[in-house]
Amino acid sequence: MTADVKNSVKTEADCLFCKIIAGEIPSYKVYEDDVVYAFKDINPKAKVHVLVVPKNHYKNVAELAEQSPETLVHIVETAKNIANDAFGGSFRLIFNTGKEAGQSVFHVHAHVLTGEVLDE
Repeated sequence: MTADVKNSVKTEADCLFCKIIAGEIPSYKVYEDDVVYAFKDINPKAKVHVLVVPKNHYKNVAELAEQSPETLVHIVETAKNIANDAFGGSFRLIFNTGKEAGQSVFHVHAHVLTGEVLDE
């Protein structure tokens, strides 16, 4: 893991989401602040499918909860705000942790699904 000296963000050189956050790979930004970057999923599973990604690199939600619980809370608050804007506050929040659970990018990210009535 390397640190970006400019703003002290911990990144991984070969991480897809670190490259998206840095602007090296294009994305459709929904929200950004000093802690998180949120963008539309390229393969949406709902009318609104946004990924909320911490700017610091953590491999999964378990690592994030252990090392920066305040960032995890901020991710949930960001998801709530996105859902408030998109669908009156109703949303599904998913974290995949581990390859066998469907995690394909090993930079923790929350899937925010909203914008329509979701099946169970």
